Amino acid sequence: MAKTDSINPVSPARPNVLWIFGDQHRAQATGYALDPNANTPNIDNLAASGMNFARAISGFPLCCPARGSLLTGRYPHHVVPGHEHRLPPEQSTIANVFNDEGYHTAYFGKWHLDGFHERNGRAAMHIVPPGRRGGFQEWIGYENNNSQWDCWVHGGQDDTAFQYRLPGFETDELTNLLIQYIRNRADQPNGEQQQPFFSVLSVQPPHDPYIAPSTQRGRYKPADIILRENVPHIPRIVNQARVDLAGYYTMIENLDYNVGRIMDTLRQTGLLENTHVIFFSDHGDMHGSHGQFRKMNPYEEAIRVPFIVSGEKSFYDGRKTGRTDALLNHVDVAPTTLGLCGITKPSWMEGTDYSAHRLASHPTHPEPDSAYLQSVIPTKHGNSVDRPWRGIVTRDGWKYVVFEGVPWLMFNLNEDPYEQVNLAHNTIYLDMKKKLNDRLRQWIHDTNDVFQVPEV
Repeated sequence: MAKTDSINPVSPARPNVLWIFGDQHRAQATGYALDPNANTPNIDNLAASGMNFARAISGFPLCCPARGSLLTGRYPHHVVPGHEHRLPPEQSTIANVFNDEGYHTAYFGKWHLDGFHERNGRAAMHIVPPGRRGGFQEWIGYENNNSQWDCWVHGGQDDTAFQYRLPGFETDELTNLLIQYIRNRADQPNGEQQQPFFSVLSVQPPHDPYIAPSTQRGRYKPADIILRENVPHIPRIVNQARVDLAGYYTMIENLDYNVGRIMDTLRQTGLLENTHVIFFSDHGDMHGSHGQFRKMNPYEEAIRVPFIVSGEKSFYDGRKTGRTDALLNHVDVAPTTLGLCGITKPSWMEGTDYSAHRLASHPTHPEPDSAYLQSVIPTKHGNSVDRPWRGIVTRDGWKYVVFEGVPWLMFNLNEDPYEQVNLAHNTIYLDMKKKLNDRLRQWIHDTNDVFQVPEV
């Protein structure tokens, strides 16, 4: 493992950090985002007491690449370029940085970074070797699952290795593991300085299959689901979207319930005021918008994710609350997390530190005018775009996406948030298309990516 560029001494004031994230939880599916279907009071409280990054995106809306970027702060074409590709074991992660800074690090839940191919068997039974667990000191997880009531986890090594089936619904049981971890970290001997921790809870819900606890599911009837304005009035699409969303919102409500349990534990242990709680998702889910399902395309429902920094000293000591329009991307999550703890990102991280939007400080570096979007290696699964594409979203509200050598999509999100009017082939907007095309070309160059940009 490569070492970080510098090691800072741990001080008693060093805050803890907790990541909580689900899979395919789109930004629009929360109460604070005014989704009429969503019941998320605990997540809404995080947004009310913290900073809501309302324009946060997942630059590659696919599990493995997004997770590789979350942990490394690097773009997918440098670490995990496609589905079931392995995170290089020699690649340092945010856990290695926190380890060097004297933190205890722990990971609970879905990993999906060991390169196991489902054609070779069920990924839930695949054992991720200790040397390929991202440098986390404690790791209890699984490669991939897609069966929330039959979730197997493993961890340890050699004589301490274990694997077992969680006794209940995945999100509930993984939260139990995290809660026990928090209690153990809080229970330090008298007089002993508490070691700060960085811990991750990664749950598969609300990823399909959209099956959830029946006690909660009864509150979501397919016929009552209010669909987004860009779901076309085609019966098969509307019907599938309604049925899927009934389970989807149930799983989100269950995740919200467990967020509440975690926050209660932090309060009870006295750790909340010294713990940054970061809630987000790896990418979104289309659910019928534009006639599409799942992810792997650049539409808002697939790339926009919730991203909230809350917890630690929410309403005082100068902490900022409210909403920011910063274009935080998946490569920015690790640098921003380190910045919240006063740790400078290592040189191998490519993302931007947006922690100043939460802390009582000013940015020490210029922030990008846009965010880079990619699909490097398509999965060619059903319900996915089967060609590579690249794109950008700009701070002034434009989105531009291309296939190899061919313009594809261009939207003015300020006037068209549901992306119903594609301007990419309208000559009236040629000057804007040239400007966006040039900026995309610059992103490809600056990130050492390889892709043929159209001539405009």
